[in-house]
Amino acid sequence: MQGHQDLKVWQKAMGLVTAVYKLTTSFPKNETYGLASQMQRAAVSVPSNIAEGHGLKQTQAYLRHLAIANGSLAELETQLEIAARLGYSSTEVKVLIEMASEVGRMLAGLRRSLQPRRDAPES
Repeated sequence: MQGHQDLKVWQKAMGLVTAVYKLTTSFPKNETYGLASQMQRAAVSVPSNIAEGHGLKQTQAYLRHLAIANGSLAELETQLEIAARLGYSSTEVKVLIEMASEVGRMLAGLRRSLQPRRDAPES
């Protein structure tokens, strides 16, 4: 069995975290404890929940953590849209929205691949 670091979705989510941290350093100082902090926490939650769910080695728990990761991703996408509307590096924000969409598609694929295991009758 591979570790969570081997999962492409985890790797992409980690790249998203790095990009969010780089973006938020350019935000106005008054956003340090506001939008920037919220975005960083939401971004960190995505790969963290992927890793935690994978580490539990139980399909139902894994699916629950992937759902939480997906919720954090939706939160981050909303915050990126807010940043764009406020005029904070709109070009970079668009790139991050695309990255987040890709992670979302990958999460959905992983969740779909785990469904048969969850639904299989126990022997």
